[in-house]
Amino acid sequence: MITLKAEIECYGEMGEKTGWSYVFIPQAIAHQIKADCRKSFRVKGKIDQVAISGMAMVPIGEGDFIIALKASLRKELRKEAGAVVEVQLEEDKDFKIEIPEDLELCLSDEAQLLENFLKLPMSHRNWYINWLNSAKTEPTRTKRILKIINAMDKRWDFGTMMRDGKPREEG
Repeated sequence: MITLKAEIECYGEMGEKTGWSYVFIPQAIAHQIKADCRKSFRVKGKIDQVAISGMAMVPIGEGDFIIALKASLRKELRKEAGAVVEVQLEEDKDFKIEIPEDLELCLSDEAQLLENFLKLPMSHRNWYINWLNSAKTEPTRTKRILKIINAMDKRWDFGTMMRDGKPREEG
């Protein structure tokens, strides 16, 4: 497990990351956690004295990473942008989100649907599952399951599915 002190930072105008609070993890430290990795991966450990697990280390270029800090975690830490935290991290090799039973049953109706879902990178499967689980009503959940089934039939990743049906901006 590696330990470092990091300042909580906040993105200004940064596309989809606008307003995110995060801690910056330099390349040298990231490589101590997971050598030669340039893709997102999960970590566990502590931020100050708050235990964390399954948090994504997201690449931001040049080999550096960030860990986004949700408002609920910042509230638990009692810290915001500009505050310094002690971070203890190691790779979370046990992290896995289970496929919800209703989604698995629907995907199992046709073998290739479940097969296509399981071929996706773990991060894409997790995005699908988190998106499905964030539905607040049963009709919304049902619509999302249907959209996921359609995406698996077309072998789409999560981003392609989310862009489907949205108007394209003229360049």
